[in-house]
Amino acid sequence: MSQDLSYLPVHQASRLIQRGDLSPVDLTRAYLDRIRRLDSKLNLYTVLLPEQALAEARVAEAEILHGRYRGPLHGIPVAHKDLFDIKGVRTTAQSKVYEKRFAKVDSTVAARLRKAGAIHLGKLAMGEFAAGSSKTALFDTPHNPWNLTHYTGGSSGGSAAAVTAGLCAASYGTDTGGSIRSPSSFNGVVGLKPTYGRVSRYGVIPLSYSCDHCGPLTRTAQDNAIMLQAVAGHDPLDPTSSPSPVPDYLSTLDQPLKGLKVGVLRDFYTQPKDWVVPEVLDAVDTAIDELKHLGCTVRDVKIPCLQYTRIAHNVIMMSEGLTYHVKNLRAQPQNYGPLLRALLLSSAAFSAADYVKAQQVRAQAKIEFMEALQSVDVLVSPTANNTAPLIQDPEPIGLFAEKSMTSHYDLTGLPAVTLRCGFSSKGLPIGLQIAGRPFDEATILRAAHHYQQATPWHHRCPPI
Repeated sequence: MSQDLSYLPVHQASRLIQRGDLSPVDLTRAYLDRIRRLDSKLNLYTVLLPEQALAEARVAEAEILHGRYRGPLHGIPVAHKDLFDIKGVRTTAQSKVYEKRFAKVDSTVAARLRKAGAIHLGKLAMGEFAAGSSKTALFDTPHNPWNLTHYTGGSSGGSAAAVTAGLCAASYGTDTGGSIRSPSSFNGVVGLKPTYGRVSRYGVIPLSYSCDHCGPLTRTAQDNAIMLQAVAGHDPLDPTSSPSPVPDYLSTLDQPLKGLKVGVLRDFYTQPKDWVVPEVLDAVDTAIDELKHLGCTVRDVKIPCLQYTRIAHNVIMMSEGLTYHVKNLRAQPQNYGPLLRALLLSSAAFSAADYVKAQQVRAQAKIEFMEALQSVDVLVSPTANNTAPLIQDPEPIGLFAEKSMTSHYDLTGLPAVTLRCGFSSKGLPIGLQIAGRPFDEATILRAAHHYQQATPWHHRCPPI
């Protein structure tokens, strides 16, 4: 019964809670019991808040019994990547540099989820400061629930793995170069990088001022819409937060896909020929056929500057990252993990001219993507070129050189969602990525929702 409760999608659990058929206290206990049984194998929680979570669950239950139901997140247990401040709770960014850092206030994301009635279970493992290794002086490597010898993905790996393993109902992560979508692909969950400025970053430890995004990771696209709805919108505490109006994401989810124009970035992800493994290509092609069956029209789209966007993104991301870390890097270099320290020191070689040139590439990329999105409604591609790799220490130079399916959407700020579209022969999830126009999360979530409704992939649970 505990496992059954832990795998309830948010939208189903919320209906049971609203009707009085499910107690928020019982649901929270089910998650806490499952965390206690399984997390010693998975290493996903950096901070667990059992007493606080149960206290919040009791308050939620009393409010609902007295007719003060707040909405679909009331009484739902969630967790956060260990970059999000929760008042009075340690926020480490998985680094010894912040070993003794305790938050003085809630991040806006945590505060808005709290206002919606969500219950905070704790903090989740990640890559150090969202750029380095997940194995640090403070914490050990998290493990993928589909196969414990495989990587959860970076850097929101704990957030994705906790959702797919049934250790929280939903989570929030951050995405600077693909850090929500890549682990969502590797762990088989729905991960959304909203439009830049759609979700406040106040109270979230930064990596890159102009590339960071906060977004939800869930089991279903419908759950993702619920999580986004709760936190989206302008925040005066975040100067990059957009005043653009927030639509009702749930109200459009069930609108048919007939006539939706889908652009496929096929030329980008099939060159060179051996870059994307055949199993991923086959799964994505089958998913595109399913979108056609659902009424979408499909055509190939080319973005010429994609060959340069990864380089430009790396220059911008790591230059801005170095700006944030330079003081601590000088004062306590020994407290940084070797991978992140190497990345930051390498980034010091970028010049002002490099940064300006990278911004010029960014401007061109925005023009080319918006031109493409005048003729199609969404863009699709694989999320990653392969399934989750074996756990190993990456080489810093590899992170700069490797091609990316995701970073161009951080560079341009366009919204993109990832969802499961199949499994490899080894039983590892494969991800499909759907991107759209600025502030049009509603359309990409609608496409993801209809695809999930038409396919069985999201029903499978990991053998943990």
